[in-house]
Order: sequence, then C-alpha cells, then structure tokens
Amino acid sequence: QVQPVESGGGLVQTGGSLRLSCAASGRTFSGYTVAWFRQAPGEDREFVSAIRLSGGYTYYTDSVKGRFTISRDNAKNTVYLQMNTLKPEDTAVYYCAAGNVILSSTRRPDAYHYWGQGTQVTVSS
Repeated sequence: QVQPVESGGGLVQTGGSLRLSCAASGRTFSGYTVAWFRQAPGEDREFVSAIRLSGGYTYYTDSVKGRFTISRDNAKNTVYLQMNTLKPEDTAVYYCAAGNVILSSTRRPDAYHYWGQGTQVTVSS
C-alpha cells in the first residue's frame, strides 16, 4: 500500500506563496487519484484539489481556483500543490490523500484510502 508523506507547510504573509509536496512511500501513486484536503480548527475536512494520475485531470474547489495549481512528477512519485496569493482563510492543516476513487467521489474525503500526517499552513494578515 502507499503512504503519502506531505512537506512544505509553513508560515507566510497574506499574498505569499507556498508549495506543498506529497511523496509516495511504499509504492507509487500510479493509477490513483491524489487529492489535497484541508482542515481548520473546529471545521470539517474540506476538499481543495485533486489530480487523476491516469489522464492528469485536475479538480479544484471554487475558493482556490486561479490561485492553487496541482501537478505531478511521475519520475519522483510526487504530487505538488502550488499555492499563490494566499489568504488568511487558507490557514489549515493540509492533508494529502490517495486512493482508487471513482470520478463522482473525487471531492469526498471518505473515498480516499491512504492519508498523510498533514502539514500546517498558516497565513498571517
């Protein structure tokens, strides 16, 4: 089974950028959908973005469209989330998840089998 491992979180000012990485450990992400979710204190886990590694189709929640970009590097077995023009409301723990997910379930956290430990992103105002 695959174990996602996130890195790249940190503290950034409003308008700044961060790039999160999600590396596959144990096996590759091949054939899986890989997604980023986030969870702020007291809130439910929220879908942010996903990429279907078969075909490279990408999906975003409306609040990050035009600011975040998800991408993959198959050679490195890594998925990235480039986050630009960050806002205080982007502050959360960001989780990488992977699984064999049907298209209609792409945005559902319960559709993903494998989860990373999370990385904190804090955007100061």
